[in-house]
Amino acid sequence: MSAAGHPAETTPSDLRAAVEEAEFVRLVAATDADSVAAAGLLADALDHRQIPYQMSVTPLEQPAQRSTDTDLLVAVGRPVTGGDLTIGLDDAATRTAHTVARELGAGDLPLALAGAVAAEGHPGDELATVARQRGIERRPGVAVPTADPADGLAHSTLVHAPFSGRDDIGAELGVEIPPEPTEEDRRRLASAVALSVAGDPAGVDRGSEAVERLLRPLAGGPFGTIGGYADLLSAVAREQSGLAVALALGRVDAERALDCWRRHGASAHEAIRTATTSRYDGLFVVQCSDPAPVCTVAELVAAYRSPEPVVLAVDSDRAAVTTRAGDPVDFSEPLDVAATTVDGTSGAAGRRGRAAFSGDATEFVAAFTEAV
Repeated sequence: MSAAGHPAETTPSDLRAAVEEAEFVRLVAATDADSVAAAGLLADALDHRQIPYQMSVTPLEQPAQRSTDTDLLVAVGRPVTGGDLTIGLDDAATRTAHTVARELGAGDLPLALAGAVAAEGHPGDELATVARQRGIERRPGVAVPTADPADGLAHSTLVHAPFSGRDDIGAELGVEIPPEPTEEDRRRLASAVALSVAGDPAGVDRGSEAVERLLRPLAGGPFGTIGGYADLLSAVAREQSGLAVALALGRVDAERALDCWRRHGASAHEAIRTATTSRYDGLFVVQCSDPAPVCTVAELVAAYRSPEPVVLAVDSDRAAVTTRAGDPVDFSEPLDVAATTVDGTSGAAGRRGRAAFSGDATEFVAAFTEAV
């Protein structure tokens, strides 16, 4: 697999200039938290300037192209046929979107932070500085979108460990978890989580590094912590694209979004525990029972379970591939070969890719493995 080839990344100055001149803007985002957050930030800026727009969230395996009535088409986190501008393929889309939104007199800082944290595990220097100026600081504990940390940990897709998806988190971790924890309670809980990941017999060494994105969260935003907000955005984007749009625009009931996140998290952890796996040179394959949120499964396995750098997660009609490598990898060709073999479609961006198919999943895996 080669370095990813894709449209040139649009600079904030070019994006701002194009937006200000547009009469109608179409925002097409990929189904991930960074892309959805970035599109939401741009939508907020367009609202502020009273520029009409349409926002949609489209999975990578589904083609997206220009509509005849679109004056300006902005692709966010994915390629779009006929797109005018593209952000989020080389860097976190939310960084560019937040810069433009602020220059246009808008900008939702918690949303920008959540998108950046989801994309790279941290907000980056510029956003971190703005966060400190706004009083958004780190605190002890774990990054969950719920007031009750036990509920948050059970369904979190920022970590996969022996306690994930379990009803009695406290017993699994060996600590008491009060529904309204003190700072010391939070500190004790974070330590127990880190120890659980480090001591997981099914885990890999890098899990101890991956779990850091869950610990000492930035406190703030509509769901208590920035990391929890990022996790929520990610799950909702993958489960219900329309709900993700509403969430990014601040127009959805919180409990509705949290219910979606809980279902997603529970399904992902169960899928990992019941999956069958196979290992190849550089590739780890996870075959799941139906239904399975394959994108989240692939990311969690890559972070906490896989001995290989590339992970392919598959159920009966969907697949997702990701890599833990620092540089983007172009999965377009092997995914296209595998999807074509089983009458499917595929798409890739950055270090991730997706496919949907109607043929045999085993044939898809065999074709992908051979193509890689």
